Amino acid sequence: MSSGGSPYRRQRKDLESGGGSSGSFTDYESAHDPFDIVSTKSASVDRLQRWRQAALVLNASRRFRYTLDLKKEEDKKKIIAKIRTHAQVIRASYLFQAAGEKEDGIYFCILTHPPTHIHISVYLCIYITLIFKVVVVATGIPKAPPSPIPTGDYDVSPEQLASMTQDHDIAALQNFGGVKGLAEKLKTSPDKGIPEDESNILDRKNVFGSNTYPRKKGRSFWNFLFDACRDTTLIILMVAAAASLALGIKTEGIKEGWYDGGSIALAVIIVIVVTAISDYKQSLQFQNLNEEKQNIQLEVVRGGRRVKISIFDIVVGDVIPLKIGDQVPADGVLISGHSLCIDESSMTGESKIVCKDQKSPFLMSGCKVADGYGTMLATSVGIHTEWGLLMASISEDNGEETPLQVRLNGVATFIGIVGLVVAVSVLAILLIRFFTGHTRDDQDRVEFIAGKTTVGKAIDGAIKIFTVAVTIVVVAVPEGLPLAVTLTLAYSMRKMMADKALVRRLSACETMGSATTICSDKTGTLTLNLMTVVEAYICGKKIDPPNNTSELPARIVSLLTEGVAQNTTGSVYLPEGGKEIEVSGSPTEKAILQWGINLGMNFEAVRSESLLIHAFPFNSEKKRGGVAVKRTDSEVHVHWKGAAEIVLAQCTRYMDSNEQLVPLDEAKVEYFKKAIEDMAAGSLRCVAIAFRPLNAETVPTDEEELSKWELPEADLVLLAIVGLKDPCRPGVRDAVQLCVKAGVKVRMVTGDNLQTAKAIALECGILGSDVDATEPNLIEGKSFRAMSEAQRLQVADRISVMGRSSPNDKLLLVQALRKKGHVVAVTGDGTNDAPALHEADIGLAMGIQGTEVAKESSDIIILDDNFATVVKVVRWGRSVYANIQKFIQFQLTVNVAALIINVVAAVSSGDVPLNAVQLLWVNLIMDTLGALALATEPPTDHLMDRHPVGRREPLITNIMWRNLLIQAFYQVSVLLVLNFKGRELLHSQHKPNDHAIKEKNTLIFNAFVFAQIFNEFNARKPDEFNVFKGVTKNRLFMGIVGLTVILQIVIVMFLGIFTTTVRLSWQLWLVSIVIGFISWPLAVVGKFIPVSEKPFSEYFTGMFACCIPRHKKEESSRRNQEDL
Repeated sequence: MSSGGSPYRRQRKDLESGGGSSGSFTDYESAHDPFDIVSTKSASVDRLQRWRQAALVLNASRRFRYTLDLKKEEDKKKIIAKIRTHAQVIRASYLFQAAGEKEDGIYFCILTHPPTHIHISVYLCIYITLIFKVVVVATGIPKAPPSPIPTGDYDVSPEQLASMTQDHDIAALQNFGGVKGLAEKLKTSPDKGIPEDESNILDRKNVFGSNTYPRKKGRSFWNFLFDACRDTTLIILMVAAAASLALGIKTEGIKEGWYDGGSIALAVIIVIVVTAISDYKQSLQFQNLNEEKQNIQLEVVRGGRRVKISIFDIVVGDVIPLKIGDQVPADGVLISGHSLCIDESSMTGESKIVCKDQKSPFLMSGCKVADGYGTMLATSVGIHTEWGLLMASISEDNGEETPLQVRLNGVATFIGIVGLVVAVSVLAILLIRFFTGHTRDDQDRVEFIAGKTTVGKAIDGAIKIFTVAVTIVVVAVPEGLPLAVTLTLAYSMRKMMADKALVRRLSACETMGSATTICSDKTGTLTLNLMTVVEAYICGKKIDPPNNTSELPARIVSLLTEGVAQNTTGSVYLPEGGKEIEVSGSPTEKAILQWGINLGMNFEAVRSESLLIHAFPFNSEKKRGGVAVKRTDSEVHVHWKGAAEIVLAQCTRYMDSNEQLVPLDEAKVEYFKKAIEDMAAGSLRCVAIAFRPLNAETVPTDEEELSKWELPEADLVLLAIVGLKDPCRPGVRDAVQLCVKAGVKVRMVTGDNLQTAKAIALECGILGSDVDATEPNLIEGKSFRAMSEAQRLQVADRISVMGRSSPNDKLLLVQALRKKGHVVAVTGDGTNDAPALHEADIGLAMGIQGTEVAKESSDIIILDDNFATVVKVVRWGRSVYANIQKFIQFQLTVNVAALIINVVAAVSSGDVPLNAVQLLWVNLIMDTLGALALATEPPTDHLMDRHPVGRREPLITNIMWRNLLIQAFYQVSVLLVLNFKGRELLHSQHKPNDHAIKEKNTLIFNAFVFAQIFNEFNARKPDEFNVFKGVTKNRLFMGIVGLTVILQIVIVMFLGIFTTTVRLSWQLWLVSIVIGFISWPLAVVGKFIPVSEKPFSEYFTGMFACCIPRHKKEESSRRNQEDL
């Protein structure tokens, strides 16, 4: 085995994979080469257009099927702009109307000084709307109430509801009796939702529609068949076949004359049908995966309990809890909310965040919750919403080129140009030999004699030569090479779904193979996300067990249960019949709610004893959340809950076991800090619960003032500090070690206490020992944030654990690592993680705990939130690259051998041993069947023994060059010997000339095909001696090899009339198999030949760089900067 190592080895000078580079040519090369796009995640349209124009393509509709349709993308933007304009009109007119109600003459101000950010068409619509409103007000015409058109058993129609929500019509809502009145008309409860009754849900779907929209049907098989027919070379071959057919029938009669033309036509039809079937099956896989992407799971309240359902199952009347990061799943009205702010940019195009309250209660489907929480009543679903109309009017273009796909188009273009030159040369040589009388037929007669040969025979001979040349182009231009990426990605994506990973962006699948570092969350990814309260410090002492109420006074239990029940986004459902209590919410919320239940909390009773008047939702920057509640005795309590050391810092007193408020002196603060450190060292998450009594007179009573009121967060009374245990996931340590072995550094980025993070990192193997747990290996978010950019770049590589980090700290770390040349994968679940997920090379959102905002910013969704699944994604990413390289090695071997054999034979003898029909069969083996066999190899553990794949590493490595040149040289040598000395070797000189030549050419054809079949096994393991390892587990590979052998036997033994072959004796079949078999030991011997460390391609690029004028380099570099 060579010292070169793996063919997928990362080059040391590869900037994109984390190496260093001393030269500047790498950057120039990227700018100059239209096919060198390192990342398509944010590539400009101009850059995407450039590589399309540079590619040599025989069938554009097929080659670019799975790339981004740039024209459709423009049309899509126009449609979205139109619908957004409508949404802007409604919103702006609503705002202006609200302003007009406050101050006389405001209309005049608005009309004479229009807002600059609103488009002129929007402004004209507003102008007309306002004129109408002024007329209505001036004439005193009352606004007509919605016409009562009962539908089914409901007192309101879908049209009325759609009109109300789309027009943000407050008057219509009031006419329905407000939210409560509307809920009554829809036969639902604002608290308990609709009944969990299938017939009731079905009835609502029949009356108000389902939450789906009409989608354009997928392309039928006939579309793919038509696409396959549009290949330029196949069209030329069909025309040539038709001409040959016509001439053959004319000169030889219909019985004998149809064979030549008919054989080519039949071969072309088979190629077209097989290609179409393969493409159609591939499209079905993508279609299924796209449906999975859109199937959002969310919670609704039905029958008083929270249940998780698909977004497609939402019905009118559903009560839907909303929290930060959720997508609004339907049009509706706000029931209740606290600091609820909505990002309506997906509908209006404006980035302004809109706060929702009783004055502005309408929610639009498709928008995201930017802050706060609340509940909504669904009033319109599916096609009755603006979002439904938008989605129904735009065609879903899931095309997206991947960097590997673009690079393979470059490889295909280069090979295609070489093949085109060869084909033209062969055509010229054969035509010259034919018309100069140097070409002889099977009977050794001169085929063309000037003045004697008929025009028909001359044209027929020329057509045969032309057909061979065109077929060489078919074989030489690897049209299936770029499509093999799509094939392996479709296969990988389907298998990754079974491994609990949903790919949202195709390019992420392959980029994951280049990842050099993974920045992972702790909670739920490295840990099980099954939290329980295992320690508690209450009344200034440790309570063991933590729910031991016998040690706690009644008042402190009352205050704790009030804080736990009110300061939460979770819920508790008590089923009838004494069944087990159901607790819902985030893992932390569930653990604390369960602890509250263990303390004797009756969730509904406690919440009914006080009224929530204001809330500060949990904030990942402040790491705490709070609420203000008004009790039945008119007392106001502010409850806070959050990171223990942060809440403790705001406390000045604590409540002792005598229910007395005791000042927190220095000794007691140190006691609590020590307790927090001890719990954190035991890998517990520490949460503090505190409260503050307020004078009711200091609380604003006006709704507007209350919405702007900031909850008091100082001078708090500490009630409890609890430690939550979240055990490490089984197998996570092995997964981390596998990453280390594979050259991928795992970093933990968590919002938890630094000591908790350290304990978990040691348990998971991210930190080797306490010796490693020093700065900057172990760093706090605020310390990293406080550094200058240069300092961050200096320490970024060394960071293994970042504790108490904010989402912005994660973003800064990702940026620093990328600037250092790393390919970064980042996990995230919160809304604030979206920038880091988007900035990273691969964003990995959590499927269970992840918000919709995080998922939409991600490239891959980890459905089980498990770090081991992230490692599986790395394996699959490497597998994609490895499979493509296997296919390239196999295909190039066939290309080189077929081209050399035909060119040498054409130049020397004026004839080619492989005719058009045979070459088409070889092309089918090489393109469609070969891709299916090699591009769908499952990943192996061997892939994780290598370093990450550099994104600019040559696709054809030195090891691959060595393998394919050895095989190609062997095949060419053997087959050329058979071509020139075949009759002597076969002792067929005494046989009729026609039969002897056919027998020799049949042996060449048969041996060539068997050489490819045996070489297909070699291509499976380019750098391993045992090429059979795991082969029996790949049923598709074995099936395709078996099918190829059977079809080859059928072709030679029974279809000779079409392929111009004769039946071979068993001895010649054995010779063919032996010729193919020799490629196996030859491949083993070849792997002992060492290869150079320097990539073969660099010898040429270095020479190429010297030849390029300086001004062209500068121009190319400028264009690259524009793209970036």
